[in-house]
Amino acid sequence: MDDYAQTTNPNHQAANFSTDCNECHTTAPGWMPAILNHDFFPLTMGHDIQDCNECHINGNFNNTPTDCFACHSDDYNATSDPDHQAANFPTDCVLCHTTSPGWMPATVNHGFFPLTLGHDIQDCNECHINGNFTNTPTDCFACHADDYNATTNPDHQAANFPTDCASCHSTNPGWMPAVLNHDFFPLTLGHDIQECASCHINGNYTTTPTDCFACHMDDYNATTNPNHSAAQFPTDCVTCHTTNPGWMPATFDHDSMYFPIYSGQHEGEWNQCIDCHINTSNYAVFTCVTCHTQIDMDDEHEGVSGYVYQSNACFACHPNP
Repeated sequence: MDDYAQTTNPNHQAANFSTDCNECHTTAPGWMPAILNHDFFPLTMGHDIQDCNECHINGNFNNTPTDCFACHSDDYNATSDPDHQAANFPTDCVLCHTTSPGWMPATVNHGFFPLTLGHDIQDCNECHINGNFTNTPTDCFACHADDYNATTNPDHQAANFPTDCASCHSTNPGWMPAVLNHDFFPLTLGHDIQECASCHINGNYTTTPTDCFACHMDDYNATTNPNHSAAQFPTDCVTCHTTNPGWMPATFDHDSMYFPIYSGQHEGEWNQCIDCHINTSNYAVFTCVTCHTQIDMDDEHEGVSGYVYQSNACFACHPNP
């Protein structure tokens, strides 16, 4: 009984503890450790306090509050990152905190604006300026206006790009890669150009031409095998070319457009364009007489009225041999 009456941590008499010592104590020397059923308020982690008087002030074991704020109001009021008072955060600490030492990490339900990847910012004040947690804008441009205005490849301002960054960007660190809906002109193979300014000269994103010749005129004019200019080939490159790197292989439908050389009697009878087009500066000019000698042709056409040994005459009579 003397031990019971003299114990101050906790004060058994003041707390009106049971006098049946076996409910808490064993017979170990010093009667310790003692076991107390405190399941109504688990004493774990940050709440694993050995001195009962830290919570039970003045030996009060009957009316000790169990709500967070009763004990942690000083912590709440002193917290500046974020400022709990200014933000009018709830005083029920368990909504965000666990009982881990230091009450960290804290978890806040930020589902209305996911804090992932590039938005995974640890310092709340980076977005919530001056502790503003009620009217912080959620649109991209409110935070990223400086990024938008400073971007030069491509120049977002000059191109009048939308200010809804999510239209093109993800929240990956650096906001890259960016995805642009360029379906109106597929950027594949030879057109898979990373530098927008290569096509959009001087930041022109509104009247950039989409026809082949506008960009490939120099290629067209410089090509000599065959000479596109001299042959007056069409300037619509896709008539013959794909967008494979180097624009090769090219497909030219010589049979249907001009003269059958991949079918009929001329299939396999030639090796290169110059066999018939001996003037490589003008593919409109052709010759038949390189292969078809006059001795053979005179013999073949004996008795044919109007026969002339001349290439244009050959084509006039034999357009589809």
